[in-house]
Amino acid sequence: MTPAAIVLVSGPEDYLGIRAMDSIRSQVRQAAPDVEVSRINAAAYEPGSLLMQVSPSLFGESKLIEVEAVEAMNEPFLTDALSYLGQPADDAVLVLRHGGGARGKKLLDAVRKGGWPVVDCQPLKKDTDKMAFVSAEFKAAQRRIDQEAVLALVNAVGANLSELAAACSQLIADSTGTVTPDVVDRYYGGRVEATAFKVADAAMAGNGPLALSTLRHALATGADPVPLVAALAAKLRTVARVAGASGSAAQIAAELGMQPWLVEQAQRDVRRWTPDGLVRSIQATAEADAQVKGLSRDPVYAVEHAVTVISMSVQGR
Repeated sequence: MTPAAIVLVSGPEDYLGIRAMDSIRSQVRQAAPDVEVSRINAAAYEPGSLLMQVSPSLFGESKLIEVEAVEAMNEPFLTDALSYLGQPADDAVLVLRHGGGARGKKLLDAVRKGGWPVVDCQPLKKDTDKMAFVSAEFKAAQRRIDQEAVLALVNAVGANLSELAAACSQLIADSTGTVTPDVVDRYYGGRVEATAFKVADAAMAGNGPLALSTLRHALATGADPVPLVAALAAKLRTVARVAGASGSAAQIAAELGMQPWLVEQAQRDVRRWTPDGLVRSIQATAEADAQVKGLSRDPVYAVEHAVTVISMSVQGR
């Protein structure tokens, strides 16, 4: 299927932007293998360049014009692009890549008002969004992955979307059968983020010795205390949010923007906590967070103290 004559790829997430541009280029080439591809930098645009690029060629090939740096466009480009929107050329596809920000709003509004398609490339900030991304990657490849493995992969490499996509590709290519947490751990268990959540899981289960030994190993191999404390805070925050909610797992998940299975897991964890123990653990983690970010000369002790408080606060440990 040939894309529309004008497509806006908008948003600051570079990986999604690159993938959208690649997808559009592939669609155009499928429909017109002899397409002529040209590129324009909107920040260094010369007046009349757009019209020249879309003009019919001697041999009548289709045209694909990819415009980058639309967020930094100069006035000549804005003038020519607004004019072009009124009468797009036949057999031409114009793709506008806008990296975010307020500059160029007049053009973006005109594209949307004209009903042209917009590909949204916003960063995936929530873990639930990243987990949905991972699930979609495996579904597209017709591969199965456990939900626990999805969370493990996001915890291990989820800070950067391109790294997360690369990790999905590697697991899809190199593993067979259903991808489980053990498979993810085999490939990415050494990552700082993965180690951080291992420490948090052990502490939240009341297994102080395992939590402290994992923590000390992580620190000895160069792990930064900041993500370790962040993992503790994330686990406690999830339990606290679920503890204060009522309704079924599905209802709570919809209300809090969480995966239902993650809510069910947190509901099981809640049973091991008293309100006082949860408050004490959250306070200890908040203090550790401040200390590892500069308020203490001994950030290692701050993390160890938080882990100990959490482990000791779990009922039936």
